Amino acid sequence: MNKQVKVHSALFLVALIYGANYSIAKEIMPEYVGPFGLIVIRVVSAVLVFGAISLFITKEKVESKADWGRMALCGLFGITLNQLSFFAGLNLTSPINASLIQTVSPVMVVLLSAFLLKEKLKVNRMLGILLAGLGAMLLISGKDSGQAQGNWLGDLLILFNAVCFGAFLVLVKPLMAKYQAITVVSRIFLIGSIGSIPFGIEQVTSPDYSTFPLSIWAAIAFVVIGMTILAYLLNIWAMKFASPALVGVYIYLQPVFAILISVYFGKDVFTWQKALYAAMIFGGVYLVSKPKKSTV
Repeated sequence: MNKQVKVHSALFLVALIYGANYSIAKEIMPEYVGPFGLIVIRVVSAVLVFGAISLFITKEKVESKADWGRMALCGLFGITLNQLSFFAGLNLTSPINASLIQTVSPVMVVLLSAFLLKEKLKVNRMLGILLAGLGAMLLISGKDSGQAQGNWLGDLLILFNAVCFGAFLVLVKPLMAKYQAITVVSRIFLIGSIGSIPFGIEQVTSPDYSTFPLSIWAAIAFVVIGMTILAYLLNIWAMKFASPALVGVYIYLQPVFAILISVYFGKDVFTWQKALYAAMIFGGVYLVSKPKKSTV
């Protein structure tokens, strides 16, 4: 398997994990664990796992204060603000609204990449983003009107989350050219946890965990192992070889997976219109990945 296929496979799997998370996390919040409590479970687990790998296996050190400063910004935008706004917003709004608003993030990635990384705004990349974004919006807007709707505060928090994640993808790119993925992710989770834990410490200590059914423990395990540890490692590893815009545009696959999962559990019907919208999304991903022949 060549490197290009590996990178796209990693980004595809990340999109699948995040697409499933919209429904799975809603099963946990707020009946069993509050949104900020779930964040504490995530970041503490990640700090322990990534920290142990970094300390005992890679043993790589951050070289300069400037790099620590950039990691601090990555921790702020990629963990603290990103997680607090996402789970608080998802707790208030519907998974459909959340996945729709997330499509703003790749636009921010392209704009910030042009401003901070001096990447050129090529025509095919912009067309790919527009095509994928249109496909995602048509796909989600095709849901039945009887489905649960979000509220303005939840939607606003998800929008802020999308902006923060876009900023994170751009900020972390130079670090990935210099350090191993585990070195970066362990530091940004450690920094991000400092800002996250105070908000969720009460919510994580108040539930009676002995009453949780097996299905909720499985959902928590998915959020911790799949969405947190595996998704972050795959995402950051892929950024060694992919542009921030390509990483960002894979967000457009999330609503595809969210609806497919709904179909599997009998909560939705797959139609030819949805197949067309999904094809638009894949076409957009292809256009964004095409510009540079030397990279993916």
